[in-house]
Amino acid sequence: MSLTDILSPSDIAAALRDCQAPDSFSPKKFFQISGMSKKSSSQLKDIFRILDNDQSGFIEEDELKYFLQRFECGARVLTTSETKTFLAAADHDGDGKIGAEEFQEMVQS
Repeated sequence: MSLTDILSPSDIAAALRDCQAPDSFSPKKFFQISGMSKKSSSQLKDIFRILDNDQSGFIEEDELKYFLQRFECGARVLTTSETKTFLAAADHDGDGKIGAEEFQEMVQS
């Protein structure tokens, strides 16, 4: 399964265009433009599994840095500031990584 099985390629492209400049990434805005915020819990779990590159059950800071590249190979990496802000916004239990439930809560809120 790939992200384009769940999200529209044109919505993904629009979301990536919106955050091309360094330090312009906003998770909430990305989730809205890409269509993720309108997906069901089941679809968000599938998206999470795709984004969890090492299949550990968590998206760690190292994986988060490459978040945009999971949507398109040529996309930029997130800056250190963007990565830390993204992690802090989603990591409700403070363990330094994002679990599936935390990811879903962030996307749907």
